[in-house]
Amino acid sequence: MENSRDLPLLPALSDVLARQIGLHFPPERWPELLRGLQGMARELHFSTLPDYFAQLLSQPLTRQQIEILARHLTIGETYFFREPQVFEALQCHVLPALIEERRQSTRQLRLWSAGCSTGEEAYSLAILLHRMIPDIAEWNITVLGTDINPQALEKAAAGIYGEWSFRGAPPWLRERYFRHAGKNLYEIIPAVRNMVMFAYLNLADDTYPSPAGNTGAMDIVFCRNVLMYFEPEMAARVVEKHYRALVKNGWLAVSPSEISQTSFARFVPAYLPGAILHQKSSPPPKPEQPAVTISAKVVEAIRPKLPKTIRPTAVATAQKIDVAALLLTARTHANRGELPAAQELCQRAVATDRLNPLGHYLLGAILQELGRSAEAALAHKRTLYLDPEFVLAHFALGNIYRDQHQPHVAAKHFDNALLILEKQREDDLLPESDGLTSGRLMEIIRSGTRKEDKAA
Repeated sequence: MENSRDLPLLPALSDVLARQIGLHFPPERWPELLRGLQGMARELHFSTLPDYFAQLLSQPLTRQQIEILARHLTIGETYFFREPQVFEALQCHVLPALIEERRQSTRQLRLWSAGCSTGEEAYSLAILLHRMIPDIAEWNITVLGTDINPQALEKAAAGIYGEWSFRGAPPWLRERYFRHAGKNLYEIIPAVRNMVMFAYLNLADDTYPSPAGNTGAMDIVFCRNVLMYFEPEMAARVVEKHYRALVKNGWLAVSPSEISQTSFARFVPAYLPGAILHQKSSPPPKPEQPAVTISAKVVEAIRPKLPKTIRPTAVATAQKIDVAALLLTARTHANRGELPAAQELCQRAVATDRLNPLGHYLLGAILQELGRSAEAALAHKRTLYLDPEFVLAHFALGNIYRDQHQPHVAAKHFDNALLILEKQREDDLLPESDGLTSGRLMEIIRSGTRKEDKAA
């Protein structure tokens, strides 16, 4: 076996992993790093590790390389209701008040399992909600599971598990929520599987929180046994992004060993029986501001941040500049989970300029997160009326109609999205996607279509 003395490129590769994936391997963990890299080199048929290291360091890591590295360098160890005291804290202290509050208003809840591995945690959250909400069919529930490992996500979407995933689980779990799928295999029931969606996400990226990625306005985020892989600076950035992904007074759950006073300074710790959760603290009230007016200097300052579709031209009017500012501010509110404020700003922008497709699209994305699917669909249709090539609107409509069990209508929009994407380069960044590329969206659509074909 090769060792670190024979591999002078190992420190450089360790630094690349920390920067591009967030995985932290200090010198004392280099033997572990070597074992993972040896497995990856064998998978890709490299004869020696130095050759493979040189190839990895020759250019930025590709998404495929990141996915393979994650598979070999992270531990996908999980099972249903892992650390049950955390779920008990949710059931007894967090969810009852939250459910009662939403019952009187939107009947909507949004939960996220970040670093979900093979899906047991995300399904555990969905099962907990299913047990606590008798009329759950009348609610709009989103449980999102994201991970960097596509193979783990594929298993999660299939929803079939062996005995090892149930270790320590109560007897009622399999009896009520699973059905036999072969020898020592159990498949989760459709009522729960349909509550959960899975998606690829590298937590080291800056593509979240985002309405386009469905990673904003979360009530509860689970990010357990994930931060321990990151170097402290990266872990702090991930915590900050989760803070922005939560709604006001939302909750973050991490593992006890990952708690750092500095990283969670913006949260209020809740010391519950057997568990510590972190609640998003409310920012201090801002003084009331006068109506927004945009000067020429301000326009020039924000011009580089504005999408091309709303950049002022030489003949732009002050009205159009105001719309640009409204939409930019609406995105900021949406990314913070302040959806009512974001919706109001978008509606003002749309009322001012009804021919701007971006305003209708952003309004549709916000309405989707608010659980108002019919209104969201109408907004996205208006987007496409104004700009038939607005690919994210097709993608959004495909997701809406898929969730409404209208597969033929969903397929039409997914196909239209693919036709548009095939005209672009794979590394082209999509407007309003917060860093999503054309190639990645094509893979997401095709992967979802394949899974639906298998289910059918």
